[in-house]
Amino acid sequence: MRNSLGISASTLIGFLLVLCRVSGIFAFLPIPGLRSGADSARVFAVLAITISLYPLWPITAHMEQNIGALTASIASEAVFGITVGLGVAFVMELLSMAAQVAGLQAGFGFASTIDPNSQSDSSVLLVAAQTLAGLLFLASGLDREVIRIFAASLEKFPPGQFVLSASIAEAIVKLGGGIFSLGVRLALPVIALLGLVDLALALLGRLNAQLQLISLAFPVKMLAAMILFAWIAAIEPRIFTSYAGQFLSVARHIAGGG
Repeated sequence: MRNSLGISASTLIGFLLVLCRVSGIFAFLPIPGLRSGADSARVFAVLAITISLYPLWPITAHMEQNIGALTASIASEAVFGITVGLGVAFVMELLSMAAQVAGLQAGFGFASTIDPNSQSDSSVLLVAAQTLAGLLFLASGLDREVIRIFAASLEKFPPGQFVLSASIAEAIVKLGGGIFSLGVRLALPVIALLGLVDLALALLGRLNAQLQLISLAFPVKMLAAMILFAWIAAIEPRIFTSYAGQFLSVARHIAGGG
């Protein structure tokens, strides 16, 4: 007699539903090198997280003969994963927003490199901010918190029971608004300093028209911006952690944890 694996259809359906819930976050996770890396590595990461949640896999005996219920559950799981993944993407884009606003004023837009996420030309400062955000994502333990949220959500929302309510949508929109408010506030010191540099150079040019300040303005602004960026880098982990705390509050609300 041939040996059988002994895996029931209910177990396979439970695996499929949890896989849909977990894989949704990887659609929006902008960790440098994740999308440009091997597909097998991403597949392994999704499978590893799914298997680690095995004790919480749902019992889905009622879905074995009901294709409609299974399809609705898969859609619900995908919506949950994408919603949480979108919140993580908002947190990761905070530093990129600040770098984009400040780098444009500092002249770093003229120096471009390859963005590991989009494989397109991006400013050096923007790529550096994305790399820093990826390091802070892992250093702050946000990856472990996301797995805990998925585990809690499986207890609160069995497959097919999650509904994107108006309160959840409003919380996600407010979280996304924090990208612009915090990002611009983080870039304001650089913008203010560069404005003072432009004003000083304009006054010098007004006092002495023989000075060739146009060729001097570009390196002076870049040097001043680099010095201020080095100072701001010391407080960026604290700002990132604070914004990540807001995301965790929203994610726990989505997962039904309060």
